[in-house]
Amino acid sequence: MTGPDEPRPTPTGAPPRMVVDARGSWCPGPLMELVRVIKEEPVGTEFELLSSDEGSRKDIPIWLNKAGHQLVELRPDSGFDRFIVRKTHE
Repeated sequence: MTGPDEPRPTPTGAPPRMVVDARGSWCPGPLMELVRVIKEEPVGTEFELLSSDEGSRKDIPIWLNKAGHQLVELRPDSGFDRFIVRKTHE
């Protein structure tokens, strides 16, 4: 099992996925956590952001669009959302 901010196994050939657990953090916390880790990791890295803040459903996609990174998937889970994000440039 991986902890927060540790790479998570992905299907063969897929880039490792860094988990960013921002559950319990409120706006703009989840977005700021994502911005922080994206700056630190190489292009191609995937991030799995976990957020219980409903505002993230709007804020994260808007920021990703402006910043030019890719929202791979947004999946509701039990009491929170999973955002799968790919860093596309420096």
